[in-house]
Amino acid sequence: MSVHTDATAGLAGLRRSRQKARLRLVTLLLSLVAAGVGLTLMTGPTMTPPGDVLRVLAGQDVPGAGFSVLELRLPRAVLSILAGMSFGLGGVIFQTLLRNPLASPDIIGISAGASAAAVFAIVILGWSGMAVSVAAVLAGILVALLIYGLAWRDGVSGARLILIGIGLSAMLDSMIAYVLSRAPAWSLQDALRWLTGSVNGATLAEAVPVFVALVLLGGPLIWRRDTLEALRLGDDAAAALGVPLGWAKLGAVLAAVGLIAVATAVSGPIAFVAFLSGPIAKRIAGPGRSPLLAAALIGALLVLLGDYAGQHLLPGRYPVGVVTGALGAPYLIYLIIRSHRNGAD
Repeated sequence: MSVHTDATAGLAGLRRSRQKARLRLVTLLLSLVAAGVGLTLMTGPTMTPPGDVLRVLAGQDVPGAGFSVLELRLPRAVLSILAGMSFGLGGVIFQTLLRNPLASPDIIGISAGASAAAVFAIVILGWSGMAVSVAAVLAGILVALLIYGLAWRDGVSGARLILIGIGLSAMLDSMIAYVLSRAPAWSLQDALRWLTGSVNGATLAEAVPVFVALVLLGGPLIWRRDTLEALRLGDDAAAALGVPLGWAKLGAVLAAVGLIAVATAVSGPIAFVAFLSGPIAKRIAGPGRSPLLAAALIGALLVLLGDYAGQHLLPGRYPVGVVTGALGAPYLIYLIIRSHRNGAD
């Protein structure tokens, strides 16, 4: 009896220890995100003191600060957080399900599909605004379903899906290049700005669909994170734990695609945020802990700080996609080299 009691107490203590560690990690990441928001709200062509920022946010009239903080900087910070969380969460879901860090939406063609549709809509159809966003969302979903269907052979192999996705992404990139080569000057600039991935000129209205997608698609994923953790153990282990494999995988994939597509439609394909967030989250969360919430917060942090660096720390001003692309490319090369070496071994 005492042995059983001791074991139960030990498990309860371990559970409390993990909960405390998770709370500390989330608190740290939230603090860093809050610091990034503070930097964004204070910094611009003219610096706004922290006290003035707080007074503006409290609804007080501060001459020379209200417009900059509320109309220019706050929407930029809000969209950075929401888009970053969507990219981070969508990316880590793909990497978890396929058990491969290369299985990121911006590598396997989903972002390329949304981008191709947006460029076609801007250059060929002359669309703008919400119409471009809707086209990007629908194309991202269709490309994801196409990749999934082509990779299906009595189940989906992660390696096969990644290779098909990379090939399809290359084809879509070629299509984008062809359309851009035929684009008139007025639409070429709009298309290139969208392709780079940027939160320039963000409005709170643009952030609304990303917020809705996070609540409706991201919330259930985080709430049911135990199911994803079971899937990460492999199909046999997940089935033994009572997980309905087909429905669980399909639901997670569709939710991840929706998150990525909506965020891409609003901010453009901000390079490598989905790719980087998952591995960083898994490293700092440690083994045996769900990386979903951490990946979402790291995605928000990457976009926030990447945008801040591109606007204020580098010579000249660069969209956030340029900064995150420069961060992610070396890691991608490292992963490819490591995979090649492991295969050779």
